[in-house]
Amino acid sequence: MAEKLKMQGLVNRIVRVLLWVPGLSRVIGRQLITLYVVGRKTGRRYVLPLAYTHQDDELLIGTPFAWARNLRTGDVIQVRYLGRPRSADVRVATDEPTVTAAYDVIARHNKNFAGFNEIGFDESGNPRPEDLHRAWAEGARVLYLTIH
Repeated sequence: MAEKLKMQGLVNRIVRVLLWVPGLSRVIGRQLITLYVVGRKTGRRYVLPLAYTHQDDELLIGTPFAWARNLRTGDVIQVRYLGRPRSADVRVATDEPTVTAAYDVIARHNKNFAGFNEIGFDESGNPRPEDLHRAWAEGARVLYLTIH
C-alpha cells in the first residue's frame, strides 16, 4: 500500500497541473475535480484532484484517506470544477448502508476507483458486497458535493 500511495502522490501532482490548463481542464474536469481542504487541527492545506460520479444534483466522492475527516456536513469548501474555481456544500456519510451504497454506484461508474479500492465484481458485473463492506470497515466515507 505504501508504494501505491507514493505513486498516487506523483499522479496527483501531475493531474493538479493538468486541471489548471485552459481548455484541457474542461475535458478532464468531466471526471476529476480539485478539492481545497484545510486541516482542522494543523491548518495544513490539501489540494486534491479526485474522481467524482454524478448522482442527481450532487457529485459523489469516495475516499478512505484521513484528509477527509477534516470535512463535516454543512461545510462549504473551495473546488475547481470544469476548469473554474467554485464553492461547494459538503455532506459527509460514514454509516455503513450509505457508504456501501455510494461505493457501489461509484465503482460501477469508475473501474479505476474500484481497482484502487480493491472492489471486485461478481459474474453479473455487480460490485461484491463483501468488498464494499471491507472498504467501509477500513474507514471509507463518502462526500456529497453540491456545487454553487
